Amino acid sequence: MKSPLLATLAGRFGAKSASAAGVTGRFYLFCPHFTPPLFRAPKVYLSVTRGWFRRCGRCATIQVFPQEIVEPPKAGLKKERISVMKNAKISRRSFLKAGAVASAVGMLSAAPVAVHAAEADASAAADEENGLLDVFKKPKYVFLFIGDGMGTAQIQSARFYKGTVDNNGAVTEADLSFTSFPQVGSVTTYDSTSFCPDSASTATSIATGHKTESGVINMCPWTRDVPYETIAEKLHAQKGYKVGVVSTVNIDHATPAAFYAHQKTRKNYYEIGVELAKSGFEYFAGGEFQKVQGDGTGPDNHAVAASAGYNVVTTQADAAALTAGAGKTLIIAQNLADGKAMNYAMDAAAGEWQLTDYVKKGIELLDNPKGFFLMTESGKIDWACHANDAAASIHDVLEMSNAVQAAVEFQNKHPNDTLILVTADHETGGMAIGYKTTNYDTFLTNLTHQKMSYAKFDSTYVQNYIANKTPFEAAMQDVKASFGLTLPTDPDAANAGKLLLTDYEVQNLRTAYERTLKVGSASQKDMSQQDYELYGTYIPFSMAICHTINHKSGMDHTTYAHTGAMVNVYANGVGAEKFGGVFDNTEIFHKLADLTKVK
Repeated sequence: MKSPLLATLAGRFGAKSASAAGVTGRFYLFCPHFTPPLFRAPKVYLSVTRGWFRRCGRCATIQVFPQEIVEPPKAGLKKERISVMKNAKISRRSFLKAGAVASAVGMLSAAPVAVHAAEADASAAADEENGLLDVFKKPKYVFLFIGDGMGTAQIQSARFYKGTVDNNGAVTEADLSFTSFPQVGSVTTYDSTSFCPDSASTATSIATGHKTESGVINMCPWTRDVPYETIAEKLHAQKGYKVGVVSTVNIDHATPAAFYAHQKTRKNYYEIGVELAKSGFEYFAGGEFQKVQGDGTGPDNHAVAASAGYNVVTTQADAAALTAGAGKTLIIAQNLADGKAMNYAMDAAAGEWQLTDYVKKGIELLDNPKGFFLMTESGKIDWACHANDAAASIHDVLEMSNAVQAAVEFQNKHPNDTLILVTADHETGGMAIGYKTTNYDTFLTNLTHQKMSYAKFDSTYVQNYIANKTPFEAAMQDVKASFGLTLPTDPDAANAGKLLLTDYEVQNLRTAYERTLKVGSASQKDMSQQDYELYGTYIPFSMAICHTINHKSGMDHTTYAHTGAMVNVYANGVGAEKFGGVFDNTEIFHKLADLTKVK
């Protein structure tokens, strides 16, 4: 342990023990083999004891702080200690670590002697101090939640939305399951090629502690010929932890892949699926493989996984039937939506499994005496923010909060063995709370009128509009039903409130609708700058709808891609204190490796 921590423990113990025993002075830890210089002022004494606590062990006893100066130990003792280290053939670092642990144990075990005169108070003080021994523990159960694209605005918008909706429009901030965690850090996300990185490189940083290029998964930058071992692989191989990987998007997408695969490009989808099967990890759950058939000349990814001993489960009923001891398992969500990923939380049918259900199943299948590591990605926060769909993002953040709560409930049963981390790989969309026309206000309750994501609106309605050349006014009836946006000519216009469209907004929607019928979505190279800034590569009508309801609610976005904004990391449990402050995303790996003692 680091010496400042032990000095802090000593200071706290000395103060509490003295008070409990009714003594006005302080206690100090006396070791017959080594006694530091003692000064008249206890504060000064405590400031010079850091090295001493490293060297004291079970032989130490607690003494009352003297009023007179005590002679320092003889110089020869230092040589004797060095000789002991050499004869024992241990490193100074190992010796100091062992001494630190022993001294803390000795200090706490001596507490009843020092405070015998006040048994009741002393017992309470000892109980509190004994709890501090948890600083020497390593987490046996590690949960890492990654909200893909989940910057501070994504979190805050979910908190504001929930708070105001639950309180009839009042300006009230709600808590999420992780926002009250005792430790919060701020993390930089840039990679080897950009301050606005992609998910492959940022997930590589979190999983391996190395920077690489955008689009590369766990390989060194530029030459791409040296693979990096992930924290999941290390825990699996070195500590015997079971490992699980969950995502709301494709299970071979960049973020989940960064915990088990090593590829020069994230687009090697079939090869990533093969690596999944070779990993030997015990639990996978998420959306379908993106190129499940490969080039068609070999077995598909399902067959590859099955041949590696996995239970390949593709129905919710079969997933629910799985119990502890089921063996290695790959669950592909039964209800797939855009991009063969899981549904957005706001689009999920009643009873349809969401992220929380897959986390609970993962806990059930992974729980074992040696421990486990479970990485869970809420990947569609990112997809929603790419499409500037604020409501879809908010609902997926809220669902992720529910999933984290499942981990918290597990932690409550294993408080001395569990670490929960919640972070993001990067921010997506440049989300902002506040818009030009709403000035110093927001109207987030407007978003309650949005009943589906942009993606579901596309698949449910827009494809039919294109095929049937549906008139604009008819399409706007569906927009009213699904988003609440109402034309001034609508019979219910008087009741539309803040969702009544202005003439300017109607014209923007009409222009987007006409482009949708004529062109549909297009790549950036095939679009004018103006059209790209308005619609990105999405269906123009859907983007215009999302932008309109966002703006009326007091929200906006700056991009259809990622930004360089810092993201938060929230930590709770064993080792959480390591994750406070400001640091780079690579440090998440190094802090986890240090806590779990992997090499």
